[in-house]
Amino acid sequence: MNIPSELKYTKDHEWVKIEGDVITIGITDFAQSELGDIVYVEVETLDETLDAEEVFGTVEAVKTVSDLFLPVAGEIIEFNESLEDEPEKVNSDPYGEGWMVKVKVSDVSELDSLLSAEDYKALISA
Repeated sequence: MNIPSELKYTKDHEWVKIEGDVITIGITDFAQSELGDIVYVEVETLDETLDAEEVFGTVEAVKTVSDLFLPVAGEIIEFNESLEDEPEKVNSDPYGEGWMVKVKVSDVSELDSLLSAEDYKALISA
């Protein structure tokens, strides 16, 4: 299981890359393997400001649909539009080309509540 140490994680199996007050969000390697073949990624919240834990989109796999939860409050400023034509990038490269959204964080102190790679490993092995 690939869990890059430089990223932060959520209990909802999303990864977060922090670059100042902008974060990039995707789903973890664990999440994509549990979902199976991803056939569609939907984000209709572009340019919207959402609170932490609000749904910002969905991921549809062959067997199920899962909500995507925003880990911290902020404005959705970018959607990875390549996923519209190639949602399988989430399976093949979840931490790279399979990223989903970029968010301008409202309060960077909220990022302190995210899990470290070690904490996330403990969560999924429990």
